[in-house]
Amino acid sequence: MEPGHRSRRSRRDVVVDSLLTVFAVLYGLLGFAGYGGDLHPADRVPDWLLWLDLAFLPACCAALWWRRSHPVTVALGVTLVSVFSVSAVGALVVALTSLAAYRPFPRAAAITLLAMVLSLPWVVLVPIDAGGSIVTMVTIVVMLSACLAWGTAIRSRRSLVERLREDVRRERQTHEERLTAARVEERRRIAREMHDVIAHRMSLLSVHAGALAYRTERAEAGRAAPLEAAEVGSAMRVIRDNAHRVLDELGDILDVLRSGDLVGEGAGEEDRSAPPPRLDDLSRLVREAVDVGERVVFDLDLPESHRPREQVQRTAYRIVQEGLTNARKHAPGARVVVTAAGGPGQELVIVVSNVLPMGLVALELPGAGVGLAGLAERVRLDGGRLEHGPARGRFRLVATLPWPTEETGSERPGDATRNEHRKVT
Repeated sequence: MEPGHRSRRSRRDVVVDSLLTVFAVLYGLLGFAGYGGDLHPADRVPDWLLWLDLAFLPACCAALWWRRSHPVTVALGVTLVSVFSVSAVGALVVALTSLAAYRPFPRAAAITLLAMVLSLPWVVLVPIDAGGSIVTMVTIVVMLSACLAWGTAIRSRRSLVERLREDVRRERQTHEERLTAARVEERRRIAREMHDVIAHRMSLLSVHAGALAYRTERAEAGRAAPLEAAEVGSAMRVIRDNAHRVLDELGDILDVLRSGDLVGEGAGEEDRSAPPPRLDDLSRLVREAVDVGERVVFDLDLPESHRPREQVQRTAYRIVQEGLTNARKHAPGARVVVTAAGGPGQELVIVVSNVLPMGLVALELPGAGVGLAGLAERVRLDGGRLEHGPARGRFRLVATLPWPTEETGSERPGDATRNEHRKVT
């Protein structure tokens, strides 16, 4: 379908067509009146041709009603009539302009040129002298060329509007696809969050439950003293608290998954009732690991009054959490060294390392490698990089996260050079 062509005539089309028809009638009558005003010498035109000229005016103006659906036919018909009819000039102007507006330029230019050529007999025979013929011919060429240019401009504008509308539709579709992809990616993030959180808590439960079973078996075999009620109660409280935390954190994640709007509307982790984990929560995380018997050395070297953006803090927390979990799984009993250092304008570097085990662990928890893959993706999305693997007898998990200067918080007087340096063993 040609640009601008519509299968059904709108109210605006009816109004425009009516006005153009009135214009063609008035222009034609004005041109015909030139015979009486000595603009065109009437004695050089037969009387029957004058009446035939006027008789074709209604037909040419009526044909303009189909100028949208059949512009070529209308333009050719009016052009043939204009060979002998001065009153058809107004309809010819409208027909040629419409032709250029609704059909490609080469076709419209060809018919316009045909109209100029067919006007030559009237230009040569009707004017009295050569000067009048030249003026008349120049006027016709300029007028018909202006019709062609005007119609072409209208067509170009309509094509531009159509392209812009198509671009808008395509951009809306692309925007929806981006939103869908962002929602999918956010759900993937939450799936990784579930692994990080639940694996950490479940490893704590596994360690406590395994310790109880081990002590009980040794007591039954007579190789150790039976567990006291206080010891059993303390272990069960740790198991109960961690189980409750697993359920609470899983419930929070499921609430976000059910929200159905994870991107762009303020939904997500920041809207939960529980505050998201930050760098300051690393001490609590390390203490929980120490309470279940894990040997951890923790060194936090950060400016006291500055912290990176919350997303980076959450990622740093998950890195330490995953490192401690993996150490409990694959190197139980090994000492784990956790360091966090950096500052504004530099980078935040998180290192979790432990001695490699001598052999495979008998009861290894499943899921090895899944957490690190999700963690690497999380770090990449935050603009950082993650490295992990054995080196010189130790397994090292090293993450480097961005910490631009503009993300620093306000400083208190005298705190610009103070560092927070804490160690938990």
